[in-house]
Amino acid sequence: MPSRKIEEQLQLIKSLQDLGDVPQTIAGLRACLADRVNLVVAKAAAATAHLQVRALVPDLLAAYSKLFEDGAKRDPQCWGKTAIAKALKALDYSESAPFVRGLSYQQWEPVWGSEVDTAADLRATCTLALVQCLDLVREDKLWHLLRSLTDACVPVRLEAARALEQMEGRESALMLRIKAQLGDRESAVTGQVMESLLAVEGGSAVPFVEGFLLQRGEPDYNEEVAEFAALALGASRLPEAVALLQKTWQGFLKPQMKPVILRAISNSRDPQAFDFLLGIVRNGRLGDAVTAVEALAIHRDSEAVYESVQAAVGERDNAELQNVFKQALGMLR
Repeated sequence: MPSRKIEEQLQLIKSLQDLGDVPQTIAGLRACLADRVNLVVAKAAAATAHLQVRALVPDLLAAYSKLFEDGAKRDPQCWGKTAIAKALKALDYSESAPFVRGLSYQQWEPVWGSEVDTAADLRATCTLALVQCLDLVREDKLWHLLRSLTDACVPVRLEAARALEQMEGRESALMLRIKAQLGDRESAVTGQVMESLLAVEGGSAVPFVEGFLLQRGEPDYNEEVAEFAALALGASRLPEAVALLQKTWQGFLKPQMKPVILRAISNSRDPQAFDFLLGIVRNGRLGDAVTAVEALAIHRDSEAVYESVQAAVGERDNAELQNVFKQALGMLR
């Protein structure tokens, strides 16, 4: 199809979306979902999800099935299949068949003399969508998530951890603990696993994550894993986690971790954590005070935090700290 015709189709979809959920929109999107150009199908699926047009679910399913036939040619980059899977998930579609199909699908396409699997986002979407399926028992969902947790592609493993978090329960916690212990070649995955575990188990998981932060007895300190452990603890907003981070800051011997620890404490948004950081600004060593101000910069939109940091910095009467404050929190004022 000529590019001008495709552009016209895409503009039509935008116009239909602007109309809202009316008969004209449904008819137009139905026609676009049957189009032979995968980009048109993908945009129509996204519009269907945006407008929450559940009447088009059968059309989404029909288009989805067609795009698996000679997938690399009919649906390059998996744009259509991925958009449809996202639309079905957004429409709370609760039958597992399309998602299970997408879970194991790979689509290898040529790139610079090699091949790349373009179905990673499709598998990731289907992984998280499994949680809402009503025709699968819990055990079956967990089996599928085990496969996703060991998928070759990072986005799939990340979504598997998030799906286990949504599943909750002892089995999910066990799978997350095992995955964390086994490790991952991408530290971000281990970080998400720890964050999800803290969400599932709460305070009882804090000592487990502490092991990844301190890594006592390990021959080689993995700084990336330690950083993700600290950030996971902060993001959990658990009182036990905040207390651990503060204790770690006071006794930690690796200077490169200090900014991460303070950023994690700041991320917790705990009132005691704010007091802890403000205390460092007022009374800590100058380098630590600078780091604390930079950690508090994520709250620059809060008038109360801004004024508290401004007051703490004012007590030091230090030009360098004042300059850091202006750069970190005052630039938007």
